[in-house]
Amino acid sequence: MSDRQQHWQQVYDSRDVSEVSWFQDEPSVSLRLVESVADPSCTVVDVGGGASLLVDALVVRGFTDLTVVDVSQRALDIVRARLDSHGIRVTMVESDIVEWDPSRTFDVWHDRAAFHFLTDNDSRARYVDLVARSVVPGGSLIVATFATDGPTHCSGLEVARYSAAELTAQFAAHFTLVADEREEHCTPSGALQMFTWVVLRRDSHGPTRPAGKVRLARAITLRGGGVDVPPAELLGCLVRVA
Repeated sequence: MSDRQQHWQQVYDSRDVSEVSWFQDEPSVSLRLVESVADPSCTVVDVGGGASLLVDALVVRGFTDLTVVDVSQRALDIVRARLDSHGIRVTMVESDIVEWDPSRTFDVWHDRAAFHFLTDNDSRARYVDLVARSVVPGGSLIVATFATDGPTHCSGLEVARYSAAELTAQFAAHFTLVADEREEHCTPSGALQMFTWVVLRRDSHGPTRPAGKVRLARAITLRGGGVDVPPAELLGCLVRVA
């Protein structure tokens, strides 16, 4: 287990998910931005998703091809426990994002506060290459990081902070800016954190992976959870898995 995996396992083992600083009762900005670029027929991956409620909200809205990637097995187990009673199937991948090697592409790549933990040039370059190969031409990249006036650390780790222009520049070789915004996030303890969001469109040039099924670093097919989802809205919500 890598140092990064050990760190995040400890975070989720030692604290209730509702106590971590990034917790949201409803991932309203994420949900709004995903729905602004995608319909339920689109494939969506939530990178660094942890125990976020975004996947639950997307299932309720009819999205059926969903993947969550996180370095912490414990975080993915929390999602599985939450979704289990409804028989929902979602592809879960336990992997450090810079080590992940999917063999499929996605229409939407969503990342709320994973990229900003990559503080060295090599890791950032590997992430940019991965996302460029994994998002279909015309597809969307949605990324949020701490803003330039946001925190310098999160869960004891240093983060890189970005303005919208700086964040867009990281992906400019393959993506074009569609929209950006700032968010004021209130943590469970009442602290305010400023986030930068960008929505980028994948250009038609450059390398991409062939479309297909996911090759998982470690996969869990969820039959998942604690969300009150009307049975009629769950019909057909089954994800293709490798």
